[in-house]
Amino acid sequence: MDDSVLSQNKIDELKRRKEAAQQGGGEVANAKQMAMGKLTARARINALLDEDSFHEYDLFAEHEARDFGMERKVLHGDGVIIGTGTIYGAPVAVFAQDFTIAGGSLGSMHARKITKIMDYALRMRIPLIGINDSGGARIQEGVNSLAGYGEIFWRNTISSGVIPQISVIMGPCAGGAVYSPALTDFVFVVDKISKMFITGPEVIKSVLGEEISQEDLGGARVHAELTGNAHFFSESEYDCFEQIKKLITFIPWNNTQKARNFAPKPPKPEYNIASIVPADPKQPYDVRDVIRCVVDDSDFFEIQPQWAANIVIGFGRMEGRTVGFVANQPLVMAGVLDVDSSDKAARFIRYCDAFNIPLCTFVDLPGYLPGIDQEHAGVIRHGAKLLYSYSEATVPKLTLILRKAYGGGYIAMSSRHLRADFVFAWPTAEIAVMGAEGAANIIFRKEITEAENPDEMRRLKVEEYKNKFANPYVAASKGYIDMVIEPEETRKMLLHGLQVSNAKQADIPFKKHGIPPF
Repeated sequence: MDDSVLSQNKIDELKRRKEAAQQGGGEVANAKQMAMGKLTARARINALLDEDSFHEYDLFAEHEARDFGMERKVLHGDGVIIGTGTIYGAPVAVFAQDFTIAGGSLGSMHARKITKIMDYALRMRIPLIGINDSGGARIQEGVNSLAGYGEIFWRNTISSGVIPQISVIMGPCAGGAVYSPALTDFVFVVDKISKMFITGPEVIKSVLGEEISQEDLGGARVHAELTGNAHFFSESEYDCFEQIKKLITFIPWNNTQKARNFAPKPPKPEYNIASIVPADPKQPYDVRDVIRCVVDDSDFFEIQPQWAANIVIGFGRMEGRTVGFVANQPLVMAGVLDVDSSDKAARFIRYCDAFNIPLCTFVDLPGYLPGIDQEHAGVIRHGAKLLYSYSEATVPKLTLILRKAYGGGYIAMSSRHLRADFVFAWPTAEIAVMGAEGAANIIFRKEITEAENPDEMRRLKVEEYKNKFANPYVAASKGYIDMVIEPEETRKMLLHGLQVSNAKQADIPFKKHGIPPF
């Protein structure tokens, strides 16, 4: 027989095997997936990565289960696709669970494929993107499924702070499976599609007798607005992939690099920094507009906008360089710090620090939120996370005090005392232990109560306190503030601070690791 004929037969066999394996669960299962408004696993990968850039591995892997009739089932690729490709020309590792094959359930081989691509990503120092769409552990494989989850969790932890890890929830993610996304850096959810919960509605009904839908229990909006488990929310899968692609442009590929620089662009002229913040300290405003006044092209990429909205976090660029922003939001609860906002900011600060992203902090808050609910929810412990994160961070840290900076909130929001590199303040800044009204009521209580006109005396004492303390000059006289600046100088001063601190070296004591207030 001609060698070329033999070779062609082998090639034809390979093509048949590849075609069969790439069909997923088959036409019926794929049609059912799309009828639910969901893309197939392969379509998702193709929509996320650069065209024709995906290279798949372990296409012909098969499960090894031999109980409960599993030995008779053929599960192409064991319900998960792994490989590498590029986004904007840069390499990434990706896995996508295929719900059309055994509900995307995780068995031993399924887990080995995921851990294999996780190992690749860590070894090659490239981002890992995991697309989750699974019914959970494969019960026919028993403890092997649980072992698989444990191996994934361990790798999530070891890779944390070394390579970016991104989780995309594109269907159910229940039980033990939810902990892998929770261990990653960013979680993306899609309305009406994403579901995350530890205990499903059926179990809740049987144990507690309560009826609840999957959407109400752990839908996309629940995790974007209430739990904070999700960082990005979108209306469709395609919108979600565009969000991922944008995020990728702001972050470095690993912890030994810095994010890619882009061509500098000035802020858009419609954002006038001098007209955004009201003179009346009780009047709210949108701090995101202040950020847009200083970032290139006024492009601010906010993270977790729906959750703990009293603080704002996200990425922008200044002269083409990625910067992480943390800012109190006066539009929501006057920008106070509470349990959730402390957690939100602290985690973002640690991410930026791990991946060499400078931090800019905009301060305008009356302090920590008082009340029995917050105290019982552990505001001391949660608030300490913010203090810990800023103190621990060694990247360049720039702080701008816009208006109020009272009490513990002044310290916590990247103050000089937590080793901010540069601290600037506008002339409108008020830096004090507490607001003038509260302080006057305590300090001058006797004079006020004994006065012929207590209201007038209170007004005079409030003014006295404001004149003495509710300004930036006392702190500036102590060296706690480097410079009081005009609003129009903000971008220039921040850019100079970033330039000066670009090669910053921080001396910290040797230790295995600190003990943050988890």
